[in-house]
Amino acid sequence: MPALITSIARLVAIAVVCTLAVPSFSAATATLPDFVELSKRLKPTVVNIRTVKNIKPKQRTRRSPNTQQSPYDNFFDEFFGQFFDQNQQRPRREQNLGSGFIISSDGYILTNFHVVNGADEVLVKLADGRELKGQIKGGDEKFDLALIKITDKEKVPALELGDSDKLEVGEWVMAIGNPFGLSQTVTAGIVSAKGRVIGSGPYDDFIQTDASINPGNSGGPLFNAEGKVVGIATAIVANGKGIGFATPINMAKAIVDQLRETGKVTRGYLGVQIQKLTPELAKSFNLDADKGALVADVIKGSPAEKAGIKTGDIILQYEGKPIVEYTELPRMVAATPLDKKVKITIFREGQKSEVVATIDKLKEEAEGEAAAKGEEGQANDKLGFTVSELTKDLAARFGYAEGKGLVITEVKPGSPADDTGIPPGTLLLEINGQRPTTLEQYNKLVAQLKSGDVTRLLVKLPDGSVHYVAMTLP
Repeated sequence: MPALITSIARLVAIAVVCTLAVPSFSAATATLPDFVELSKRLKPTVVNIRTVKNIKPKQRTRRSPNTQQSPYDNFFDEFFGQFFDQNQQRPRREQNLGSGFIISSDGYILTNFHVVNGADEVLVKLADGRELKGQIKGGDEKFDLALIKITDKEKVPALELGDSDKLEVGEWVMAIGNPFGLSQTVTAGIVSAKGRVIGSGPYDDFIQTDASINPGNSGGPLFNAEGKVVGIATAIVANGKGIGFATPINMAKAIVDQLRETGKVTRGYLGVQIQKLTPELAKSFNLDADKGALVADVIKGSPAEKAGIKTGDIILQYEGKPIVEYTELPRMVAATPLDKKVKITIFREGQKSEVVATIDKLKEEAEGEAAAKGEEGQANDKLGFTVSELTKDLAARFGYAEGKGLVITEVKPGSPADDTGIPPGTLLLEINGQRPTTLEQYNKLVAQLKSGDVTRLLVKLPDGSVHYVAMTLP
């Protein structure tokens, strides 16, 4: 009898556990979006975009009258020339397909820049089947965004733009677009990751999703469960499955007024060259965490220099927003209105401080800076490389101007320096914050280094870029 009571008690306990577990499962199921209702409501706001580009024929190169010819040249020119001329003189019309979505009732449409770039004609097909001519009002290649305007007698349905900053990984999303010309295709998935950098440009900040995105989806909207646009389908991994990327809608919201008013985007400019803060570099600066943007160089006369920012500073916050990945800073600065005063939190020599910079206009084509200069000599290779004062011959060898400075002439294979990727011809600007300009100064600094020390160098590579590198001495 006691055994029976014990068994019944176990069954009751299991039943209670199962009963308690059911509500959490039901609650999770209840959060699943109603994709049927969302599709019915949102499809009328999504458009198909067809672009036409007129390709002019290439003219066949004619042989110069002074060129020596063989007896057969005229025959081949007459026989084959007629055939090629007939084909080359016919203009071609190249067509491409993409997607877009209506953001205002008066007919403004957002899409990707690459969808309409170079188009001579833009045709927009609405959900009701009508095809209207579209006018490109503005575009920006670096953000890969474009604004189109259509004119209709009646107001058109428009979407509500959401807040992509509030989007969470694992959240349900839905895409509508025109993949492979299959209009009004609806796919769904989740947010796989945020802040993806895929190498498409300087302002990469993509939302990764497994909602199916294919060629033709470009420019189409990515919705959250509330039916608000949180992203713009932009890119895919060619050989991947379930890997698509969307531009955050907040990036578009920051520039759409500029596109509407001026047709182009004016980006903010701070004037710093930054790099990733590795754990080794963070340790060398006595910073506990490796979060922030390390300033490798400050442009003369820039807002950053005027604000007091220096090489070696670590930017921790921009307008109160923490810099987790260094790639976040260029996007924040670019989206800042001109002449706005911004608060920047920096870390310098073990202390945090705040500076105020006035954002200027970014020049799209940066002017090249003069290379460093120097004299003659040679130093030991304790760090894994050989250093010389920059002579006239070394300057000519590595493509620098003459003057004072130190240049790395050789890098020992397998050394700590070799591991950092420093190539010969690199200019040595700093060692642990000190700037040696002669071999004597360099040797004194190196003599103080001990085995196991983390040494921080500021170098200027042969391509002109300035970087910090850190190495642990053997």
